[in-house]
Amino acid sequence: MSLIVQKYGGTSVGNPERIRNVANRVARWHKEGHHVVVVVSAMSGVTDSLIKLAKEVTTEPAEREMDMLLATGEQTTIALTAMALHGLGIPAVSLTGAQAGIVTDGVHTKAKIANITPKKVHDHLNAGNVVIVAGFQGQDDQGAITTLGRGGSDLTAIALAAAVKADVCQIYTDVDGVYTADPRLVPNATKIQEISYDEMLEMASLGAKVMQARSVEFAKKFKVVFEVRSSFNDNPGTIVKQETKNMENVVVRGVSLEKNQAKITIAGVPDQPGIAAQIFTALAEASLNIDMIVQNVSAQGSTDITFTLNKDDLGKARKLIEPIVAKIGAKGFTALEGISKLSVVGIGMRSHGGVAAKLFRALSEAKVNILMISTSEIKISVTIDEALGQKATQTVHDAFGLNIAKPA
Repeated sequence: MSLIVQKYGGTSVGNPERIRNVANRVARWHKEGHHVVVVVSAMSGVTDSLIKLAKEVTTEPAEREMDMLLATGEQTTIALTAMALHGLGIPAVSLTGAQAGIVTDGVHTKAKIANITPKKVHDHLNAGNVVIVAGFQGQDDQGAITTLGRGGSDLTAIALAAAVKADVCQIYTDVDGVYTADPRLVPNATKIQEISYDEMLEMASLGAKVMQARSVEFAKKFKVVFEVRSSFNDNPGTIVKQETKNMENVVVRGVSLEKNQAKITIAGVPDQPGIAAQIFTALAEASLNIDMIVQNVSAQGSTDITFTLNKDDLGKARKLIEPIVAKIGAKGFTALEGISKLSVVGIGMRSHGGVAAKLFRALSEAKVNILMISTSEIKISVTIDEALGQKATQTVHDAFGLNIAKPA
């Protein structure tokens, strides 16, 4: 007998038939004698519908109330999944994130898990129940409902797996593993058998839709090995685990494209100590995640600072930047939407050269202009025109030979 944590995404529970399909899968594990904890997302499209509804009521809904609203999506799914299991004769109980003992900080819409006390989860498991937990949510120390941001159900599953000391953690989605690129953009993308935490973290944070980046970071920290697999078949998935030596043989593991990006440039920034700190401290205090940052060479005592962020945060960033520009004596700022970030990722890049040259050459031959460049030990990212994103991803994927399946 083992303790299994399974997570099912919005597509996997997208309608009553699919919820019954999930229930059948869970029932098989339960009948084999395993303890099963199931984490579910809201049904596909529900979260977007709730956001749209909120914005029809007011253009700027309060974040606390957005959490209260959005949490209902997962709560609908847990109840329906428990009912489906009851219909199969399987004892099951649904729990909200708060009832499962998930405590977060107080940052609404992007909360971080502070701790988990899974006593109720263990109590229900010991009583013979399948436990269905609402993903994406918890409560702060004042008892207010909080949500964990897009993809937060992944984080719920990984964190619960660590807290209950699960033997197996399975992330079920609409694709049967992690691919060398998004198969919807690159039809000849191939499935990866094994991938390191660091590679998966980079790919998740750079636009791969399979996993939420924070969940991978959490898995690495607590050494939670997990498998990404499909809820629509029984094919083996992709194992995400600690780096092994043979993984370095693959120079580039995959290509990611992150859409929905925006760029802000602050012009004529005084080239003085502490000025950049003022800008980015204000953004950090507003819980805005800044990605790529470029500062031009100083000329005549001033410089330009450019950074990227999620397009959804652009309105909030504009309001913050405007008074800062006046305060520091900068000339002004501009904001640009319609850009994407394309990245190549692989731990083999640590010991192999020529990756940047091949990437830039491929984009040049495809007539794709590079706007910004950012690098780390195992990745190279560039920003490009969003309209050229799919073409660029396919071009780079083929340039690195990722259409040919390789051993892990």
